[in-house]
Amino acid sequence: MTVDDRIRRPAALVAKVPQVTALFWVIKVLTTGMGETASDFLARAIDPPIAVALALAALAAALYLQLRARRYRTGLYWFTVVMVSIFGTMAADGLHVGLSIPYAVSTAVFAAALALTLWWWHAREGTLSIHTVTRGRPERFYWATVLITFALGTAAGDLTATTLGWGYLPSGLVFAAAICLPALAFRTHRLNAIAAFWTAYVITRPLGASFADWMGVPTDRHGLGWGTGPVTAAWAAAIVALVAYLGLHRTSTKTATAI
Repeated sequence: MTVDDRIRRPAALVAKVPQVTALFWVIKVLTTGMGETASDFLARAIDPPIAVALALAALAAALYLQLRARRYRTGLYWFTVVMVSIFGTMAADGLHVGLSIPYAVSTAVFAAALALTLWWWHAREGTLSIHTVTRGRPERFYWATVLITFALGTAAGDLTATTLGWGYLPSGLVFAAAICLPALAFRTHRLNAIAAFWTAYVITRPLGASFADWMGVPTDRHGLGWGTGPVTAAWAAAIVALVAYLGLHRTSTKTATAI
């Protein structure tokens, strides 16, 4: 090993994702709801194909910057998550609205895609722990998985709220209860940390989206009628405030270690 190799090696092992804390989960849920209503707002404010193209361009730019960054950057990471949320919503909705694919089918397809991606990731890296997500291939697997979880969560949330007729608020309450299950299973040693994390991660999407939709949709659809624009702005403001707080109070990034 050369001197240059010894210098580069520690930098290559710096994790590119945030520590999983209570605030992480709060911001994650906010990004899911904001992405849901932002997608709906953009689809109505401008021509849908243009909205999708703009969202895809913004996502591509965010991912490019994120993957090139040598370490975890709070603002860049969460901006990328927001763009994944918006585009993931558009992808799931596009299959239903544009191609008339039932939500039950798209939910099953995205679930299969997620299972395949996780299997491939584990086969190549030997672990699905986010603590081992470093620059390079592990990070690419991570973001591919995140994108699919957003699309899956969107389809699952719309499946319960519309196809099954539960409505947005009841769906949100069901997913709020559901997200407690992996945490409880982990606490009682019935589910390992990695499985508990990814299960909860998927559930955050329909959880946040259901409550955001409930706030934004008209009262004749059993919502609060606040509008998708105001709800998007309010949730985005909360995200910015919490991410700014993280940026000011963040601890040093840990090196990658397996669970």
